[in-house]
Amino acid sequence: MSVKKKEVKINFFYIPAILLILLFVVRPFCETIFISLTKWNGYSSDKVFIGIKNYVDMLKDDRLKRAFVNTLIYGFASTFMQNVIGLLIAVFVDSRFRGNNIIRAVVYMPIMISGLIMGYIMYFFLTYDNGVLNDMIGIFGYEPVDWLADGRRGILFITLINTWQYAGNCMIIYLSGIQSIPQMYEEAAVIDGAGTFQRFRFITLPLLLPAVTTAVITNLIGGLKLFDGIIALTNGGPNYATHSMMSYLNSQYFLAEKAGYASAVGISTFVLIMVISLLCNQYFEGKSIEE
Repeated sequence: MSVKKKEVKINFFYIPAILLILLFVVRPFCETIFISLTKWNGYSSDKVFIGIKNYVDMLKDDRLKRAFVNTLIYGFASTFMQNVIGLLIAVFVDSRFRGNNIIRAVVYMPIMISGLIMGYIMYFFLTYDNGVLNDMIGIFGYEPVDWLADGRRGILFITLINTWQYAGNCMIIYLSGIQSIPQMYEEAAVIDGAGTFQRFRFITLPLLLPAVTTAVITNLIGGLKLFDGIIALTNGGPNYATHSMMSYLNSQYFLAEKAGYASAVGISTFVLIMVISLLCNQYFEGKSIEE
């Protein structure tokens, strides 16, 4: 059988995957774009075409502006802390000592819990009545605090919880990267008199750049589309102060019954995440070339 005939036969195996992508990704995406150009409540058969009015209204929506800022905070702040913590833990558990496998499992374990379930678990830690945190400070004579009643505190807790839950993902990526670095580089640096920090700065970090790229972009996308933890902890409150763009989309679709406007928010969120991801990828590619 010729090489060309083999290639043609192999190409037939792509057809089911392409059909699935067209059915479950491309088609819904195109429908969402159309709905974003209409006024629709989400369940009736009447859709009124209004053009780009939903997108114009987004520019005047102060609640959406707040959600946009929160989305950037959840994305960039969580990603920064996840990568710093993940890298430090990866360096720590890479050394051989008794119990390092237990530490790896404990750090990675929160990822196996659904974001929604994790949000509800932490809600019972932070709730005003009989919350674990209030019970703990009550032992020392302090009055209970409504931790989630303030928008800024709510944003802080959501960011910290998201950081803690997914730091283990970065740890695994960095640990894999560290263990793939040839030992001869470290040994040569030791012979040349390089200290621990110098070896980390000039050998480990540059060779970890592919792992950094993967960890940063993966966690950044996850942070920018954060939804379930917000719904469980604050449901976007108080007074829309902790909404991300994804949770705000949910409230507009199901509570305000503005399916067209919610679709416009969804398309805008998709574009935002795509642009930021491409820019980050381009930045790290440039760094990789420099190295």
